[in-house]
Amino acid sequence: MSRLSALLALPPVVLGVAAAAYLISAAPGPAQEESARPGQAVRVATVEARDIAPVVRGWGSVRAANTWAAVSEVRGQVVWRHPDLDVGKLISAGTEVLKIDPSDYQLAIAQGEADLASLAAEAGQIEAERDNTRRVLDLEAERLRLAEADLERVRNLVAQGVSPKTRADEVEKAALQSRRTVAELQNALDLIAPRLARLAAQEARTQASVARARRDLDHTVLVAPFDLRVGAVNAELYQSVSLGQLLIEGNGIDGAEVVVQVPLPAFQRLLGSFDANTDTLAAIDAGPSQRISASLHLLIDPSQSWPATVSRVEGALDPRARTVPVVVTVENPYSGANPPARMPLVPNMQVEVALTGALLTDAIVAPEAALHGESLYLVTKDNRLELRAVVPAFRQDGLVVLREGAAAGEQVVLDAIAPALPGMALQPVAVDGGAQ
Repeated sequence: MSRLSALLALPPVVLGVAAAAYLISAAPGPAQEESARPGQAVRVATVEARDIAPVVRGWGSVRAANTWAAVSEVRGQVVWRHPDLDVGKLISAGTEVLKIDPSDYQLAIAQGEADLASLAAEAGQIEAERDNTRRVLDLEAERLRLAEADLERVRNLVAQGVSPKTRADEVEKAALQSRRTVAELQNALDLIAPRLARLAAQEARTQASVARARRDLDHTVLVAPFDLRVGAVNAELYQSVSLGQLLIEGNGIDGAEVVVQVPLPAFQRLLGSFDANTDTLAAIDAGPSQRISASLHLLIDPSQSWPATVSRVEGALDPRARTVPVVVTVENPYSGANPPARMPLVPNMQVEVALTGALLTDAIVAPEAALHGESLYLVTKDNRLELRAVVPAFRQDGLVVLREGAAAGEQVVLDAIAPALPGMALQPVAVDGGAQ
């Protein structure tokens, strides 16, 4: 049997397997193509230099800018009370709200005025006595002059033996009597001035008593010193009140205050500096209201807000938190009130205060998401990763303001890379979706 006949005798399956093996062994190998490893896709943003105003937020309770505590300065019975003198009512400035019985003080004034009239009459009498004494003194002085002259003449006659000595004794006795009268009148005249001085002192003391009684009389009427809302009333009609008793408490409605505790570094930022060596006292003395603006809103309803002013900084740091107590003032807190749509700003309301500081020009700003600890992941010009340490100043509204470590125009990685290896290849993708 020939070879061809033998092959044709083989089963067809065997022939197919042999043909396939031959073709595979004779075929050329696959082409080898080398390609670079693709970089890791990351979201990137650009560091900017922009003007930014630091904002610090805090919380506090509202209090009235002006408060009134009416303390009784006199004793007596309450004889009249204003019909609107109740807790929560509004009282206008200058309104009489309470009267205490003035009878005792009116009587004291009348008695004092009567005493003054009596003293004035007595002073007039003394003045008349002085005038009379002066006239009598002049007469007695003339009589004494004559008596002295008569005594001298008689003594000469006695010396000449013309007149008896007894006559000289009688004339001398008359002269002595005249001297005594003149001395007594002069003494009486000298006592006039001390008597008038004593009356003047009594008059001054009585006038002081009358003035005190008039002052007490004025204090029997309590008058609202400014527009206020009554907070407490501790006096009822016909009730006797004592000296020093608290009668009425009220809160002024022309202004409200909130004390916000601001950390010292944040307060320095509001004044316009990152530097811890900033002269904070000098900035406070220059007036924080010139550098810091403020606004506030209710915690329970942020839609209700009020413009405010930084009026002052209280005199000491908070002893526990070591923060700066900044006082924010709202003028006319009742203006536009329309409860419940808009509430008046009343004491003890809880509010959030936003303090906006001086504008920082050309501040270096990056997205807060780009900050990884104290470092930024930057993209180099050849799309490689660079790890760079930076010094953040503060964070605000999703941004971080940098003191140093980055420049405007550089690209920063927003994603967390693990592991972050310097020099690794990156495929930057802008946050708006465009490739860099």
